[in-house]
Amino acid sequence: MDKLNMQTTNMVDENIKRIGELFPNCLTERLNDEGKPEVAIDFDQLRQELSKNIVEGPEERYQFTWPDKRNAIRLANAPTTDTLRPCREESVNFDNTQNLYIEGDNLQVLKLLRENYLGKVKMIYIDPPYNTGNDFVYNDDFSQSSGEYVHNSGQTDEEGNRLVTNTESNGRFHTDWLNMIYPRLKVAKDLLSEDGVIFISMDDNEIKNLKNICDEIYGESNFIAQVVWERAYSPVNLKKHFSESHDYILCYARQIDNAICNGLPKTAEALDRYKNPDNDPRGPWKSADATVGPVVNDKLYPVTLPSGRVVYPSSGRCWLYTKSRFQEMVADNRVWFGSDGNSVPAIKKFASEVRQTMTPMTIWKYTEVGHSQEAALNLKKLFENHDYFDYPKPVELIKRCIALYSSKESIIIDFFSGSATTAHAVMQLNAEDGGKRKFIMVQLPEATDEKSEAYKAGYKNICEIGKERILRAGKKIKEEHPEAKDLDIGFRVLKLDSSNMEDIYYTPAEFSQQTLFANNIKEDRTDEDLLFQSMIDLGISLSANIEKTEIAGKTVWSVEDNFLLACFDEDVNETTITEIAKAQPYYFIMRDSSLANDNVADNFEQIFQHYSKDTIRRIL
Repeated sequence: MDKLNMQTTNMVDENIKRIGELFPNCLTERLNDEGKPEVAIDFDQLRQELSKNIVEGPEERYQFTWPDKRNAIRLANAPTTDTLRPCREESVNFDNTQNLYIEGDNLQVLKLLRENYLGKVKMIYIDPPYNTGNDFVYNDDFSQSSGEYVHNSGQTDEEGNRLVTNTESNGRFHTDWLNMIYPRLKVAKDLLSEDGVIFISMDDNEIKNLKNICDEIYGESNFIAQVVWERAYSPVNLKKHFSESHDYILCYARQIDNAICNGLPKTAEALDRYKNPDNDPRGPWKSADATVGPVVNDKLYPVTLPSGRVVYPSSGRCWLYTKSRFQEMVADNRVWFGSDGNSVPAIKKFASEVRQTMTPMTIWKYTEVGHSQEAALNLKKLFENHDYFDYPKPVELIKRCIALYSSKESIIIDFFSGSATTAHAVMQLNAEDGGKRKFIMVQLPEATDEKSEAYKAGYKNICEIGKERILRAGKKIKEEHPEAKDLDIGFRVLKLDSSNMEDIYYTPAEFSQQTLFANNIKEDRTDEDLLFQSMIDLGISLSANIEKTEIAGKTVWSVEDNFLLACFDEDVNETTITEIAKAQPYYFIMRDSSLANDNVADNFEQIFQHYSKDTIRRIL
């Protein structure tokens, strides 16, 4: 029994708890006046979270750190001026699909997605670079502006030189990997819903650091499991010591109290344990121990079997139920005494009354979820016996992750998409259970090696392989599941680029009344580019329904049934403005130079006040 506290709430402890919920990475440990560890706030870290600049002030404490960590935090918090441009010609079913395929540096893309998908993503799965010495392209110049960083983080610098890989000869072997992964995981957390989870594949090279990062970003209390996946089924005898046959999958919740595990379907082996030897009308059952320990006196009594033999529980144990409850169970035919009526009583557990799923274990065997060789072979078959991608993950492996923690309407994100196995898994699971899960794949368009089979086949970068894989997998799944007539196998392609807006600066001598209304849109940008930037700014789903209409000779874009109306044409007159106002959109967007003349500009507000005063009006 707990003792009364006999004092009011310690508000310092409460405030520390609240700050910890907002910023788990600001929690640390220190020794109190009695020399015992206690939870405390790392004020330097908290100051960094609330500052746009690097904050100095190291202090001895228990913490996980590395060179450039403050820069990594700053990079995660820094805003971006970049945008996403739609690419209809590379999309599949652009106007109707709910899926997205985004090309570009995933850190900048995640920041843009944060505007639209804050707290809306049920599950994230990523298979990031394992830091084996040559498996990721990075940029370690954290002094650049975010704009320079995103455009340099593709593959080449301004001179066209390929960015270096993280080889062991590099003195910052772990640091560069940590600087790469930390800000991405930090931004990704904001996308997760309150009941959302993240799965991250990793091997021995960085699993320790990855867990430290996740403990800091997501909070130790939100750790769910460290799964061991048996990725290989045979040893590599050329290995000097051990042949590694496993990888890890870390799983964290956004808020563990809200996360719900759906469980795994019961195996045929588990279902075979249920029999019905007495033809009970309640169906198959299996026997369970009718005793429990330690001894409780009112559950210690003799039981007379149908055969007449009297039995007691074994030493140190008692019956599971009180005598009266046990008699009720017998009367309800829920106790089994054996076919001869002379066996020690057992409780009948009916298959129809127990949980229909199994709790997953933390060791996933290749016989259950596939192995690396099988995944590579299946992908090779999908591409008609061409080997374009190294080390893909099995579809069954990722499908299990999705099935465990998503619902049928969930949004699933993979921001290290690679060969797009996650998209394949989402479509496969939807076909099997009738779900309408939506995927968002993000991948840096890293160039394929000119000597590779993929390059020779015409795939100039990884994104081209990923998109083709989704296209082929979708067609195959539809063929195998003709009943899934509404299965969404399309994807809307978006590409990361610099802002649609020109950087226009004028000296006082150059400034005039005309420059005030100068066109500030880049020449190569389309109206649909401007529409998507508006959708990002307004937090509208990037898979939202888009319709193109014409009003008084001007093109008007409608998003989600007039939730947003936009017109980017020149010389827009009062007729067009009036019809738009009559539609009563929630938002209306136009260019600042769109209005035909001063009279239209003067009457603009009056028209909206008359027909739709609550419409939020914005200009580019």
